[in-house]
Amino acid sequence: MRFFKMAAFAAVLFSVFFIKNSSVALASNGDDESINEKYGLPVVVYGAQLSPSQKEEVRKLLNVTDTSKVNEITVIGQDLATYIKGDPNAHMYSSAKITRKDPGTGLIIHQVTPENITEVTNEMYANALLTAGVKDAVVDIASPVKVSGHSALVGIYKAYDQGKGGTALNKDRTEVANEELNLATNLAKNDGVDKDKVGQLLTDIKKEIAVQKPATKDDIAKIIDDKLKSLKITLSPEDRQLLIDLFDKMRHLNINFDNAKSQLDHLSQDIQQRIKETVGDKNFLQKVGDFFKKLFDSIKSLFS
Repeated sequence: MRFFKMAAFAAVLFSVFFIKNSSVALASNGDDESINEKYGLPVVVYGAQLSPSQKEEVRKLLNVTDTSKVNEITVIGQDLATYIKGDPNAHMYSSAKITRKDPGTGLIIHQVTPENITEVTNEMYANALLTAGVKDAVVDIASPVKVSGHSALVGIYKAYDQGKGGTALNKDRTEVANEELNLATNLAKNDGVDKDKVGQLLTDIKKEIAVQKPATKDDIAKIIDDKLKSLKITLSPEDRQLLIDLFDKMRHLNINFDNAKSQLDHLSQDIQQRIKETVGDKNFLQKVGDFFKKLFDSIKSLFS
């Protein structure tokens, strides 16, 4: 009789635990934000090669439950050629949702399907978008298939260029931002630098430029060399020079690195918070697991 009571108690606990977690997931998935009349509707950009079923899958991934509450546009191969000088015949799958936020919010990047974005990390997206002039927005990125992730970036540029993401972006800045993203992905592929470390390198260089405000190309080179040394990154002479040339172009465009630093700080804080939440969830699940282990050990002891 004692065994059956304990087994019934365990079953009840299991039911409560799983029902609780299921209801939380449903509440999260069903959360429907009101329309922000100050900034307009979120913009959702779809890759042109998505099939109807894939497009519907992306809608679900980006939490688009009512298409009347978003602006939907499509990014095509020609856009790739226009905005980042890519191949106009390229297949476009990665998609994005841009939701503008109040000044000071920062730029928050969220890859919904990180397993399918193979080349571009959150910080790479953030650095390129900040260079292009995008700020104070939540950007969700998703793809139903494995892709590099470039069409999502092109789609964001297109959204802003059409005035649907806010103020149109400066073409010179988007071109430099494209060079930055290409260099970042190449450093990871050609020089074997960890992708997260590449993002950290770009972020640290920008933050240091915000502090030092270099006046010459030599000043830029010194900052880059210092950051390469502190992060223990070794680049080929050619890639080091490309990095120097890139940031010197940014200097000539008078990009506000103080603003970029603030935005990147917001992004870093958001990532750190998510890490804390993940660790907290793991600790909670570990405690639940330990509880049930002890419970079933007690049940087993009834038969020993």
